[in-house]
Amino acid sequence: MTAAEGRTAPDEPPPTDAAALRSRTLRRHRGPIALGAFFLSLHQLCEVLVPVAIGLTIDLAVATGDVVALAWCVGGLTILFTVLALAYRTGARLTLGVAEREAHLLRLESARRVLHPHGERSGLRSGEILAVATSDADQAASYARAWAIGIGQVTAIVATTVVLLSIDVPLGLGVLVGLPLMLLALRFPAARITRRTEDKQATAARATAVATDLVGGLRVLMGIGARRDAALRYREVSDRALTASVGAAASNGVYTGLVTAAGAVFLACVAGAAGWMALQGHLTVGELVIVVGLAQFLAEPIKGLGMVGQLFAIAKASARRMVRLLGAPDAVTPGDRVLPLPATGEEDPAGEPILALRGTGHRTLDDVDLTLRRGELVGVLTTDPRDAEALVDLLSGRANDARGATTVGGIPIEELAPASLRRTVLVEEHGVSLFEGTLRSNLVTGPDHDETRLMTALEAAAATELVEGHPEGLDRPVRDRATDLSGGQRQRVALARALAADPPVLVLHDPTTAVDAVTEEAIAQGVATLRAARGGATLVIASSPALLARADRVLVLREGRIHAEGTHTRLVEDDPHYREAVLR
Repeated sequence: MTAAEGRTAPDEPPPTDAAALRSRTLRRHRGPIALGAFFLSLHQLCEVLVPVAIGLTIDLAVATGDVVALAWCVGGLTILFTVLALAYRTGARLTLGVAEREAHLLRLESARRVLHPHGERSGLRSGEILAVATSDADQAASYARAWAIGIGQVTAIVATTVVLLSIDVPLGLGVLVGLPLMLLALRFPAARITRRTEDKQATAARATAVATDLVGGLRVLMGIGARRDAALRYREVSDRALTASVGAAASNGVYTGLVTAAGAVFLACVAGAAGWMALQGHLTVGELVIVVGLAQFLAEPIKGLGMVGQLFAIAKASARRMVRLLGAPDAVTPGDRVLPLPATGEEDPAGEPILALRGTGHRTLDDVDLTLRRGELVGVLTTDPRDAEALVDLLSGRANDARGATTVGGIPIEELAPASLRRTVLVEEHGVSLFEGTLRSNLVTGPDHDETRLMTALEAAAATELVEGHPEGLDRPVRDRATDLSGGQRQRVALARALAADPPVLVLHDPTTAVDAVTEEAIAQGVATLRAARGGATLVIASSPALLARADRVLVLREGRIHAEGTHTRLVEDDPHYREAVLR
């Protein structure tokens, strides 16, 4: 897509409110919208000329019996209908194209916002974000098409009024005054549609979010026997979404009925006035046909304008939800410094630790001191899971309110650019995320697709049977969310992916909770051997005795502070809290 087609630059500031988003939509598609509005207006103008041409044919050819005039009139009608059909086809194609391109751009922008290294604080859950990026993007994009359609409808009404004024001034003035009053009255139910639509979209998004959560945790729910409670919870949310949807549909139905009824009443008034004038001899037969035909036709643009108002109301509601995501503040506020670190396996500059926490506090953590050097494997045992989560947040660069000093390569973590931090520190969190594709596509994290490297990582993660036991090897298919793999297999593939990335600092959070003791021992040996051979620094946050036994030293985090430090063997002997947590 070219810049002329409305591509948004990645660094363009997000819209601040719904009006700004709608204005931007018109601005970046102004060419196709203007062209589409021209052809739709031409189509409507031709529609207006149809009853005019028929009325002139009656007065000039039928009433006089002039065959030549009849031939000219038939030829003119043929050209008129040809232009009418082509103009509609071209205008509809242009405006539909604008709506689809804008929806595509909004989806891309939503994905870019969600995947931004800084994160986002919209408060929307995964299912709600999905609804915003799909349903709301489509409806917000319809705003551009609604403008083109509205311009076409206004053209039809103006042209009709001009023709009626040329036939009879009082009749034309009646149309000119009555139509705006009717449209003004229809604005009040349009505001109700906006509120109902916004409520419907919000409740539907919440239902989608709950469904996404339940599907993601289905195995857990089945394991703890909570399927019934989960189903009841979804039913309550779904019922609220249904009620909101029915309310929005009822408002739309009432609005449609009002528009249709108002158009019918308006048509009856114009037709009645024209019929009375014909009886009084003020209109010819042809002029009566023109007036009645135009009055009947006028119901369509009036109804169309009403539908345009409905589209505007729906687009406004969806635009508000889009802005909530696109304009959400960053989850973190990182710096822009880049780490000038040597490659994995080289010595530290001046013997400095590659990772250091000095008096650091975050959430439940308080005054934590921790250092990690290249080639070192350090274990961390947390007696409170919240301490582990706080430490993971801190090392991921997601802690804006951290106290003390956390440095990577001697540079404060808050001053580092996100890309530089993630290149150096890879945090493999406990929650495993695999994607639909192949085993290979889930293992490859960069331009290096070396198969030997991938197999070495799989071997260290004790996952080679996934390749050796399948005829397609590394290209074996993986379903959405890796549902065709067991929990232990998913965990080992995620670990192999992290090992294949070979970062200078690798942080692992409970990487073996879903495997048996024999496999856990193999993983502990494989991780320690591979990371030592490559000279990478590794921090393992776990309670696994197999992993902690291979650590150069182990730190015990208790009540947010470092309670003890030493080797696994010494801590088992000297620290009852450690012994209870690890050897239970």
